Amino acid sequence: MSSEQSIRLAAGDVELTVHPTIGCRIGSLRIGGTEVLRQGERYGSFPMVPWCGRTRDGRFSNGGVPHRLPLNAPPHAIHGTGRDTAWRTARADESEAAFTYDLADPWPYTGRVTQTFELAEDSVTVRMGVETYGTSFPAQAGWHPWFLRNLGDGGEDVRIAFTPEWQEERGEDHLPTGKRITPLPGPWDDCFGMPDGVDVTLTWPGRLELIVRSPAEWVVVYDEQAEAVCVEPQSGPPNGLNTHPRLVTPIEPLEIATTWSWRRL
Repeated sequence: MSSEQSIRLAAGDVELTVHPTIGCRIGSLRIGGTEVLRQGERYGSFPMVPWCGRTRDGRFSNGGVPHRLPLNAPPHAIHGTGRDTAWRTARADESEAAFTYDLADPWPYTGRVTQTFELAEDSVTVRMGVETYGTSFPAQAGWHPWFLRNLGDGGEDVRIAFTPEWQEERGEDHLPTGKRITPLPGPWDDCFGMPDGVDVTLTWPGRLELIVRSPAEWVVVYDEQAEAVCVEPQSGPPNGLNTHPRLVTPIEPLEIATTWSWRRL
């Protein structure tokens, strides 16, 4: 069942619910009746766009033009504006849907963001694109899923497995210092480099294995909360508008994709 507030996709016994009016986030992913995402308006899995993670002091420049973003995580600006925006439903059928929104204040440039979902019985693929209506600008895109640490019924907590090539050293301000270090053991609120593509396996022993993959080279892993763990593929590191700018131009949009695939154990 779908409404303006929620779009429900289904494939076999898998159900995915998207809430376009609260940031076009995935509100629920149920696999064989088992919910795998933390519930609540701030959770599920939300898009990070047109920047990911923290932007230092909310400041960035496009060439020589400085800009200031609202400090929604003082002293920084965090996770973009897409998660706080009502998106339009462009199309939706039984297992696929597409949504858009137009970039506007407080983002200083005009453009369009598109997000699509394709659900299968053993996977979901999400794609996002950022295009400009004229002026080129730096941007980032990615996703911030909140996977439940425990699926209930007395099962064990999730285990995280991945092999990054490096870890971005994190300063006291939670931003990368610019130094790449040998990956450290968790718990994490850290960005890692995976130049061959993001590949992180979440295993709930005896229940479910879910693999997060993306052609993107960066992933933030956050597991400091008791309720959930986050595996966040993104097109650049935190503060990347300043340190690793990727220009969206009239002939080259920013495009990113992620696939979650699973198998029952």
